[in-house]
Order: sequence, then C-alpha cells, then structure tokens
Amino acid sequence: MLRRLVILALSLLFLGSVLIYNKMQQLAVQPLQLTAPLFTVPAGASALSLCRQWQGQQLLDEQDCHLLRLTIWLQPELSAVRAGTYRVSADLSLVQLLELFVRGEVAQFAFTWREGETLQQTLERLQQADYLQYDLDEQPLLHLLRWPDDWGPVPEVAEGLFFPETYFYTAHSRASQLLSRAHQSLLQHLAASWHLRSLDHPLETPYELLILASIIEKEAGHEPEKPLVSSVFVNRLRSNMRLQTDPTVIYGLENFSGRITRADLNNPHPYNTYRHHGLPPGPIASVSRSSLQAAAEPAETTLYYFVSRGDGTHVFSETLQEHNAAVRRYILRQNND
Repeated sequence: MLRRLVILALSLLFLGSVLIYNKMQQLAVQPLQLTAPLFTVPAGASALSLCRQWQGQQLLDEQDCHLLRLTIWLQPELSAVRAGTYRVSADLSLVQLLELFVRGEVAQFAFTWREGETLQQTLERLQQADYLQYDLDEQPLLHLLRWPDDWGPVPEVAEGLFFPETYFYTAHSRASQLLSRAHQSLLQHLAASWHLRSLDHPLETPYELLILASIIEKEAGHEPEKPLVSSVFVNRLRSNMRLQTDPTVIYGLENFSGRITRADLNNPHPYNTYRHHGLPPGPIASVSRSSLQAAAEPAETTLYYFVSRGDGTHVFSETLQEHNAAVRRYILRQNND
C-alpha cells in the first residue's frame, strides 16, 4: 500500500513538473501579441512589474506571473531589465521580450539634417521628430557653439553651423544634444576643407569659406558644377565685383513671393549681394561636404558669370556679352514659355 502511494505521489509530481515545464516553455515561445511597435521600460521597473502590467492588459494571467518567478529563479539574468524604449513585435514571447530588455538594445531614431536647408526650416522639423525632447526654446543656440580660438570671432548667428547628415538618437534624447553633435561634425568638415585651400585663395577665415560654401550649395543643383560655380564667385571676389547671387537676396527677405523682383534686388538688407560687395555677413543654408570642397578648391577658370538652363545645370561665361546672350537664350525663353 505504501509503495503504491509513493508511486502515485511520484507520478503526480512528475506530471506536475511536466505541466509546469510545458507552461514555462510557452512563456519562452508563445507570442505575447503586443500591438504597439514601441514599448517603454520605465526606470526602476522589474521583470515581475512588467508581467503585472501585461496581466492588467489581459495579455498574461496570474499563473503566468507565478511561473515567471520560477523562470527567473532558474534564469536570474532575466531580472536585470534596463530602462528605455524598445522596438517590439507581436510575435515576441514574454521571455524574448525580457531578453531584449536585459540586452538593453533600445530603439534608435533617425533625424536627417538636409543639405541646403535653413536653420529655421530644420528646427521646425526637429520639433516634430519622434521621441526627441525639444529643449531649444530655453537656451540660445549660440551657447552650443565651440568655435576654435584661431578661427576668429565666434559667429553672431547659428545659421550654417551644423553639418547636414543623418543623426541617430535614443528616445527622450534632447534636441540640444543632437545639435551639439551636428556642430562638432561641421567643425571637423570645415577644418578639413580649410586646410585644402590654395595659398592664393581670397578668403581669409574658415567662416568666410563656410559662407561661400552655403552660396554654392544654393546655386549649384548639379553637383559636378560646384567647382565651376565656386570659381565664378572666387574670380569675382578677386576682381572686387559684386557676387550678385539670387539666393543671398532671397535669404534676407522677410517675405519672398517665389519670384525675385526688381524691388527685391534693390532691397538694402545686408545679405543682398547685388547691393553690397564681398560676402554676405553669414551663411544662408546648411552646406554639404562637396560644397565645402568646392569653396576651398574652385576650378581654375576665367569665368565670371553663369545662368540657369532651367534643368538644374548652368551656362558659364567669361564676358558680360556672352552672359547676356545666354540670358536671352534661356531666361527670356523660360519667361515666354
């Protein structure tokens, strides 16, 4: 009789162990069916508190959380979940989610700083960036600048001082942190381009090189033409000719209708290179690496003029007579069309 009881007890124990093991296996493989693509593990959360949270959402039951205690006893590393926002999918199980949180593989978000965009345009997009804390209202952007001492005075405006590329960040990062990285990247690219300039280059400071690069960025839609566009402006600077470039006029206007008028060209604002000699007081847009290189290493030409063909490319001329003929051919024809 005693032997039968022992056998029965052992059988029940074995059966119970099998059932518990199978249930624990389900926790390891059965999808939890999370519906949102992102999940945030709050600071101070534990594996068991997350289980209770999902129990409250009816994704798990009380028995699941009890079994999780046993699972953690067998695998104590599952208890060390890390706070953060994670990318998740509906097919991940409870254990797979905990393993993800233990690894700390938080979601990465991307923000692309666009070439040729003004700082104001970028900041407007930055305010809408996912999971990014926009903290720039409280601190002036100039406080983020780290201008080298041997580059001259610190710029008075932040336009153009951030390098356009894609920046990755984690949830709840601050926008000021992203801007600091973009500024450091700009300084590195600007320094590299500045060292490439020729000895007879008319520009005197890296900031002037940045200003010229921003004009090239806005004028040259066809990248192979950038050294030619640069040569036109450099030749004009050497000859003390006004740059007469439309993007600088547009940048300084409070309201631009979309078409430059004679009144716009006569506007005395400081960025109007039809009215003022030399470079404008600051950059007019973010600059790409190729524009910086073109500003530092312009093509060696005797060109002084260019006009758009209307397809993103330009006709370049050495004389005003040639330029006027190109204007009649392309600009007047576009107006008639």
